[in-house]
Amino acid sequence: MVTSNILLETGTNELELVEFYIDEIHEETGETSRNFYGMNVAKVLEIVRMPSGVAPMPDLPTPAVLGAFDQRGRLIPLIDLAIWLNKQTVENYDPRVIICEFNRNTTAFMVCGVTRIHRLRWDEIDPPEPHVAAMTNNNITGVVRMHDHLMLVLDMEKIVGDINPDSRMHLVETDWVRDMELDKTYRAIIADDSAAIRNTMCTVLEQAGFLVTKTSNGQEAWDKMLSIKKRMAKEERELTAYVDVVVTDIEMPAMDGHTLCKNIKEDAQLRHVPVLLFSSLITDKLTHKGESVGADAQISKPEIGKVAEKAYELIKHYQDLATERAESHA
Repeated sequence: MVTSNILLETGTNELELVEFYIDEIHEETGETSRNFYGMNVAKVLEIVRMPSGVAPMPDLPTPAVLGAFDQRGRLIPLIDLAIWLNKQTVENYDPRVIICEFNRNTTAFMVCGVTRIHRLRWDEIDPPEPHVAAMTNNNITGVVRMHDHLMLVLDMEKIVGDINPDSRMHLVETDWVRDMELDKTYRAIIADDSAAIRNTMCTVLEQAGFLVTKTSNGQEAWDKMLSIKKRMAKEERELTAYVDVVVTDIEMPAMDGHTLCKNIKEDAQLRHVPVLLFSSLITDKLTHKGESVGADAQISKPEIGKVAEKAYELIKHYQDLATERAESHA
């Protein structure tokens, strides 16, 4: 088992990536190469040797799913990342299995080996060039330039979603959305580095009557909030004239959602806007991280159907607080 001895504070715009590799053999030349990948340590439960007794399962959607194994009473599906990434591995290696939890599901990934854990800032992770992302079937969310090699950050949620479409985020129309009648048009700023998820979030909120501004990472959202501060001073208007709620992912390049939330809550003029974290990292073990930076609510992906209702509840709560403050000063 591999654990981290790095103390990582929430809201510092830092993360830990566990680096692993796949040793590939190229059929044309017979040469081998080592491909380095990374994933957020926050997703990792433990790293173990290849378990015995991997049981085959019927009607598997892809050869990359090797079966499932029992881990302390839990049946965990095992995915061979080399097969999924179309890599022909060398023979006779001693694999490692990375057991992960995200989107409230547990999944294991088999790799050739694990090197170490790196502590990085989010602004050290570059988004992949569009043609590179396309060549990798959009399985890569970031690129880290190490001193002697590249580490590609894999989109583990997409990999699992492609294998099991039922685990993906789906547009849903809830009774609440159909029946609600907002007393005004509320404004939401959303931040997510996935264009597909941004568009889905935007559709859900717009269906519920929100006016939505989309940003692709926490830094863009924070720049938008700073711009609002300037407009508030210039136009002499209240914060709610520009934004009523911020909905943000956590894992994003440039600035993560925890840091964005912390920045908002530590700003005297902006702290009264509710912040809703919407991320695959919202688990029972990790909700304390959002609480520590002042998040008003946290929803785990892919539960998109809860976002609009919770956003509206938070807005009404802050309206009630504003009314109480006004009455107390009257």
